[in-house]
Amino acid sequence: MEKKALIVGSHGQLGIELVTELERRGYQVQAYSRAALDICDPGQVEQAVASFSPAVVLNAAAYNQVDLAEREPQAAFAINSLAVRNLALACRQSDARLIHFSTDYVFDGLKQSPYVETDATHPLGAYAVSKLAGELYAQAYLETPLVIRTSGVFGPGGRHTPRGNFVELMLRLAQGGQPIRVVEDHIASPTYAPLLAARSIDLYENGASGVFHIGGGTPISWYQYAGLIFRAAGVSPELRPTNEREYRTAARRPKYSALSNSSMERTGVDAFPPLEDVLALYFSNRDAYAPRSN
Repeated sequence: MEKKALIVGSHGQLGIELVTELERRGYQVQAYSRAALDICDPGQVEQAVASFSPAVVLNAAAYNQVDLAEREPQAAFAINSLAVRNLALACRQSDARLIHFSTDYVFDGLKQSPYVETDATHPLGAYAVSKLAGELYAQAYLETPLVIRTSGVFGPGGRHTPRGNFVELMLRLAQGGQPIRVVEDHIASPTYAPLLAARSIDLYENGASGVFHIGGGTPISWYQYAGLIFRAAGVSPELRPTNEREYRTAARRPKYSALSNSSMERTGVDAFPPLEDVLALYFSNRDAYAPRSN
């Protein structure tokens, strides 16, 4: 049987890695950027999936502007929720599997230890609500969707995406010569996009379905994470801790949203290496990436 995969959101830093990893494994890949396919249009989605007839559809597209979503929740819901419904319906009609990527923000951060898949969800804002709704749509229309929650994704392709990633933001700030303030009371598990792509496809090829967490494996505050980035990059700007009270944002965020990979690892998929090692990989590959054309 021919291995065929259709990817939406192919120009994002995760989408880039999914395309690379699938092609490396011998899949025939049909990749769509946001400009090439409007996933909010059910007719376009149905036509794209039916014409290619993939075995699997991977949804790496997302509205991820967390603060802006508080002003335009309809836009977040359209992309993160209703578009997932479009993809799920198209997959059902074409008998394709769906891999949908979700977020650690579906939790409220009160647990104070890495979240597992069975923990109760409690989104804190418009973005988080829209992402949880997307999970529910995938599960409502399909018998065996694979929903993958992740955290703080960063990959070398982020150098060339419109919103970049936390690593690139810190490097830009380091060039400014001013003290850099980063929150020390919010903890996540930053996830390297190439490893996220590989482990997601491992789960799919192992026949996994349902909800899985794939986080970076290292619960760490954003302040500590910034320090690791600067050491890995060989720079030493003045880094100061701040907190949620001092650094207000439009959207509420979970203060602890690290994810446990224990379910993933029980399927036989490899654990993540230490974050320091992953950052070394990031910087060794950073200059090799070029922006994708439309």
